[in-house]
Amino acid sequence: MAQGKIFVGIGGWTYAPWRGGVFYPKDLSQKRELEYASRQLTSIEINGTYYSSFKPETWAKWRDETPDGFVFSVKASRFTTNRRNLAEAGESVERFLGQGLHELGDKLGPISWQFMATKKFDAEEMGAFLKLLPKTIKSCPLRHALEVRSPTFKDPKFYDLARKHRVAIVLADHDEFPEIDEPTANFSYARLMRSQAKVKTGYKPGALDTWAKRAKASAKAGDSFVYVIAGAKERAPAAARALIERL
Repeated sequence: MAQGKIFVGIGGWTYAPWRGGVFYPKDLSQKRELEYASRQLTSIEINGTYYSSFKPETWAKWRDETPDGFVFSVKASRFTTNRRNLAEAGESVERFLGQGLHELGDKLGPISWQFMATKKFDAEEMGAFLKLLPKTIKSCPLRHALEVRSPTFKDPKFYDLARKHRVAIVLADHDEFPEIDEPTANFSYARLMRSQAKVKTGYKPGALDTWAKRAKASAKAGDSFVYVIAGAKERAPAAARALIERL
């Protein structure tokens, strides 16, 4: 596989505690927050799509407000993933993907399908779900990542399914969710959720060094996406920028 690029970012860009000089300059208008954030970081995971859909013109607006080389990842709708039987999610998958994601063009990164901790691994069900995920939409290539939160997914059968369908398994740095570090696609996806309020950069220097090394190692096999998401969210931008400095 070819050497990939490393993208580092945060979840979303609208968060009040980031304003007033914490991340956004004090005099920056809220309308320009995406413009600013996309020039401090190399990627952003769009979280709002987990809760609602957006019009094609909104996706185009996000594309136009960000610089060349910037990439968005997109969290899939909870109405698709939070269901009893994933094999029946076909219509929901189509509706989610058809809302206008293709307007991002080459700024469209992976789509993250997040499952609740109560969703347990069932090989037949997950296999049926993965068959529903298309590889393209309106000629725009799609990459899929699965964020699972039940320890039942720490199963070689799950890893084999992911490899078969060439989808990534999200590496979660979290106190309760399973940490699965299995290369199953031609890209990797990590979500860092242990940032600490008392640490100026969210993660301590040693931890940031470790994640930088892991990102570099993953990039040897394809693009590597790393997002500082939860924990002390107010520290996420500082942690992401500190990680970018190390890379």
